[in-house]
Amino acid sequence: MTIPQSMTAIAISTPGGPEVLTPVRMPVPQPGPGEVLIRVAAAGINAPDVAQRRGTYDPPPGASPLPGLEVAGEIVAGAGPFRPGDQVVALTNGGGYAEYVAVPAGQVLPCPDGWSLLAAAALPETFFTVQQTLAMRAGLSPGMDVLIHGAAGGIGGAAIQIARVYGARAIAVVSNAEKAAYATSLGAAAVIDHSREDFVARTLDLTGGKGAERILDVVGGDYLARNIDAAARGGHIVLVAAVAGGLSQISAVKLMRKWLTISGSTLRPQPAEAKAAIAASLRQSVWPALADGRVVRPRIRALPLEQAARGHELMEQRENYGKLVLLTEHGRGLAAGSLPDNSIETI
Repeated sequence: MTIPQSMTAIAISTPGGPEVLTPVRMPVPQPGPGEVLIRVAAAGINAPDVAQRRGTYDPPPGASPLPGLEVAGEIVAGAGPFRPGDQVVALTNGGGYAEYVAVPAGQVLPCPDGWSLLAAAALPETFFTVQQTLAMRAGLSPGMDVLIHGAAGGIGGAAIQIARVYGARAIAVVSNAEKAAYATSLGAAAVIDHSREDFVARTLDLTGGKGAERILDVVGGDYLARNIDAAARGGHIVLVAAVAGGLSQISAVKLMRKWLTISGSTLRPQPAEAKAAIAASLRQSVWPALADGRVVRPRIRALPLEQAARGHELMEQRENYGKLVLLTEHGRGLAAGSLPDNSIETI
């Protein structure tokens, strides 16, 4: 295909609310050495995009100033093992809210067998995050009890699925009955509704008093101290977000007595080599499960790229769960094709 000179993208006019997301026309990016150019069909919306829009999570040096950390689409200029026409998903370094994006080839994976591009766009950012923190860094292994906060969100849903792939038991923490049913549909072995249950007491009850060997925390704040109480001896608490606040007061004595590890991580600033290693790990351990049905599709709602502001409004609503994706004109054409993905709700 002929690559156009310009494209539609979504820019952040100034830090602020969803209304600062503005459709603009700009040049199609030129891939650098070792990069591929992807014609985007769909781009996922994630919490780091919201933080960037608010002005609290700036892009690292050299990264695109445009929001968007995950896409699915078609290679139009290849590098490494990829060739024009390949259908892929990618973890971007920014710039995903656009019709084209340039991405290091190491951060690109083939679209999983049996998944449409529109559904697969919901995978990279959350699956890369969980694979690196919970699986690679925290050593997720069969038989473990894994306590997952925000289990109906993008990262939480990915954590349920990856825990199952590794033979671990996912204990999901959610805020209402609808989200509890959703977490169960993803494969959670047990669900705790924190609006009416003490998650520490319930975790200890579900594990016979032992506690959870691994805990995925997206809350921070006072939850970190409570997670220490819910953890098993020798456990590992992984902190990947802090929506309740960045300051936590914890007991050093409990930390020592329980032989606990607490680790934190942000994905976007990491070097290309680290992201390529995560991609390779996902391709080996998780991608086969996507193809054979062990990993099920999350709830996905889609809207046009030009309505990114509306997408962020939905993302920030407390009742939101699952994933939101933005469809380019190319993606909307795929959605209206002869074999549309009926698992995706268009809004």
